[in-house]
Amino acid sequence: MNDRSQTLAYADPALGGVAVQAQRHKVLRNTYWLLALSLLPTVLGAWIGVSTGITRSLSGGLGLMVFLGGAFGFMYAIEKTKNSAAGVPVLLAFTFFMGLMLSRMIAMVLGFKNGSDLVMTAMGGTAGVFFVMASLASVIKRDISGLGKWLFIGALVVFAGAIVNVFVGSTAGMMAISTLCIGVFSLFMLYDLKRIIDGGETNYISATLALYLDLFNVFQGLLALLGLGGGSND
Repeated sequence: MNDRSQTLAYADPALGGVAVQAQRHKVLRNTYWLLALSLLPTVLGAWIGVSTGITRSLSGGLGLMVFLGGAFGFMYAIEKTKNSAAGVPVLLAFTFFMGLMLSRMIAMVLGFKNGSDLVMTAMGGTAGVFFVMASLASVIKRDISGLGKWLFIGALVVFAGAIVNVFVGSTAGMMAISTLCIGVFSLFMLYDLKRIIDGGETNYISATLALYLDLFNVFQGLLALLGLGGGSND
């Protein structure tokens, strides 16, 4: 808010409320645009990964180290550049990397006879979850900030379970983790959207990163469940 708008806000509180709402809408609008844009590098990364098989060898502990090192490295860089002109390119580079990392699972699912249908179903399901959570976030009036600590604990459980299952390789464990992942990050989506709407998040790059991770994890969870439960080679 610039000096002129601040002066007007002090002179007329109603104008201050309008200015605050306008700022929140701007953050939300920019977040939606950047989120849509961020999906393009993700699709490109996934396509390159599937087409070239570049991530085929990244299994087990090696794949886990590459993923964690790359993901946390990029997220650190995004946090450092979110207030500069480099913020958006770094975020888009991160989403390309995530697409590459996702390509191994997509390639496995596409190996089924109905693989294309499963991928499209996971995409449609993720879009449906986002639509529902965005609608809920716009109508819920109560403060849900207290949900954050429980969701963080849930995310840690998913994260720890996924790491353990990399080495255990349990199908039942994978299904349980995927189901929990969908539930936790669907609620995280609602939580993050509500924070933006309520003005709790004012940086659209940080907001986009949070929502992107929610979408990514919901899609990944749905794809894993569909691949484990609905994959067919007949």
